[in-house]
Amino acid sequence: MSLNCNELNLILGELELEGSFIQEIVQPGYDMVSFRTIKNGLLSNIIICTGANVCRINRTQYKAPKNDKPLRFHEFLRSNVQGMRINSCRQIGLDRIIKMDVSTWQKKYFIYIRLWSGAANVIVTDEDGIIQDCMFRRPKKNETSGEKFFIEERDATEEEKSAALERFPIRNFDEVKKSFAEKNPGTDFDSLDFNRKIDIFYTEHASVLSRESLLSQAEKWYNVKHSKMQCALEKLVAKKRQFENSGTLKHTGDLILAYSAEWNGGTSLDVVDYDTNEKICIRMDPKKSAQENASEYYSQYKKASSGMESLEHDIELSRRAIQNLDAEYEAILKEKNVIKIEQMLRHDTAPKQKNEKPHAGLHYEIDGWTIIVGRTANENDDLLRHTVRGQDMWMHTRDFAGGYVFIKARSGKTVPLEILLYAGNLAVYHSKARQNGQADLYYTPVKYLRRAKNGPKGLVIPTQEKNLLVRLDEEKLRRLDEYEKSQEGL
Repeated sequence: MSLNCNELNLILGELELEGSFIQEIVQPGYDMVSFRTIKNGLLSNIIICTGANVCRINRTQYKAPKNDKPLRFHEFLRSNVQGMRINSCRQIGLDRIIKMDVSTWQKKYFIYIRLWSGAANVIVTDEDGIIQDCMFRRPKKNETSGEKFFIEERDATEEEKSAALERFPIRNFDEVKKSFAEKNPGTDFDSLDFNRKIDIFYTEHASVLSRESLLSQAEKWYNVKHSKMQCALEKLVAKKRQFENSGTLKHTGDLILAYSAEWNGGTSLDVVDYDTNEKICIRMDPKKSAQENASEYYSQYKKASSGMESLEHDIELSRRAIQNLDAEYEAILKEKNVIKIEQMLRHDTAPKQKNEKPHAGLHYEIDGWTIIVGRTANENDDLLRHTVRGQDMWMHTRDFAGGYVFIKARSGKTVPLEILLYAGNLAVYHSKARQNGQADLYYTPVKYLRRAKNGPKGLVIPTQEKNLLVRLDEEKLRRLDEYEKSQEGL
């Protein structure tokens, strides 16, 4: 529930902001801004929230945390308003709009704080009423920089004030007193000023942005992510157990060669295992010779053995991701500042394009190998300049425009064919050859690339390149897509 007009007047009366100086301004979220003021040597943290159902201004005991990246409105306030003196701060009539007069010896601004649920805003104008900037820019309401802001500043009559007090009474906080007494024995809740009561209410008992509601959101977020990550880890561990039994594949191939003379060309071969003296039945392909059947089992054994190291790498990454998730959730549970909790949850659920990336382009981890895709000329150039090194592999479609694909080198390892095919599928998919479903590719280490003289940005000419024909593989693309979706949830 947002503040009503009478509660707003009571809060402003207790704040006594006239004569204060705005020492610091922080915008922890898109709908919240904090003024750190000083008056007579005393510091106060004033929070202004414009979120639906939690519109308010009040003094808080918590210092607002800074955003990782400063927001637009924060940058404006910090450059133009921070350091100013608050000459006056009052509510306009009973409209739940606060007008704050701030100035220095050089310039003067008016800050209008409109605390209407669903239409709240913070608007800064000059002396002529021209909007300098807003927390929320709304062109349809002419609330953008350069527009004229007008509001009728009429004081409420005594009759209107009496009617408003009867219609919008000041809340009594009955639901807060009991829990406060349990957490703070010996402290009388009624002795606290109204600002402190409001701070406690919105911190602990509000329907949104309270610690209780935020922790409920955090629990749901944690359970969903932990469940998905744990399920993925269990699948990797199960696959590892299968690979650990790969020695039986080699032994089966040995048995086929040992008893090849007894095979009559059917779908099975009954033999006595010379290690255990037990009778076993080996499945055979009648279309292949005994040697070819044995070779098939040897091939499966080799694939399982080579995949074991990659699986262990993936399992370690999954376990580390779960540990990081547990640590992040534990930090949320320990955090007392509700503004910081809200910021931590919002940072986690920020749009993908807002997240900080370690490098340009797309990133994939497949069987222990890192594949990076540059989709545009700018991304290609950025990756070549700042991310890839001489031993890393470069791949590109031949005769078709497309992005660059890089495979990060691993010490003492040669890039296996399977990884080349994954990278090749990405190269074809992110090129004009996608519609053809296949393309010729060339690949070479980055150290054999040279920039085209006077050529477009990112254009390189390869030397000592090798060729590879790649047809799009739906199974490989599906696995790459699953990996990308899993990273969106992290």
